[in-house]
Amino acid sequence: MTDTDTSWMEQALRLAERAEGLGEVPVGAILLDKGRALGAGFNSMIRDRDPSAHAEINALRMAGRAAGNYRLPGSTLYVTLEPCSMCAGAIVLARVERVVFAASDPRTGAAGSVFQILDHPGLNHRCLIEGGVLAERSSKMLKAFFRHRRKGEAPEETSE
Repeated sequence: MTDTDTSWMEQALRLAERAEGLGEVPVGAILLDKGRALGAGFNSMIRDRDPSAHAEINALRMAGRAAGNYRLPGSTLYVTLEPCSMCAGAIVLARVERVVFAASDPRTGAAGSVFQILDHPGLNHRCLIEGGVLAERSSKMLKAFFRHRRKGEAPEETSE
């Protein structure tokens, strides 16, 4: 983990806070190419009425439009929660070079927690994976969100 990784993950966490403010599961993602943000997104499944509107997919869509190509070789994706299998498949198809995530997802994670898609040897592309960057902050945000949702309450505002 580098200072650069921490800085970009902090920005992804700010995007997760935006999702939370809309009542969405607080996950944010930023895709970089050559050190600049090419795409960013947060969960918007409820707002968009779209089950594929995960933070990673939204960031990939924006980045693909900005790059003029669905393939994004040499890029790095920062995401606040370990990608699910749908997102991992899209990440592999986009040829993202590196995926940096915060919290692991023991229920649906596809970067090693449940499945291993991002660097599966049977696929024609493998991503470098770095997990655990600002994991505690992301995990705390997610746990608070679901705790409040179970109680039927609105999520608390975050101070960061």
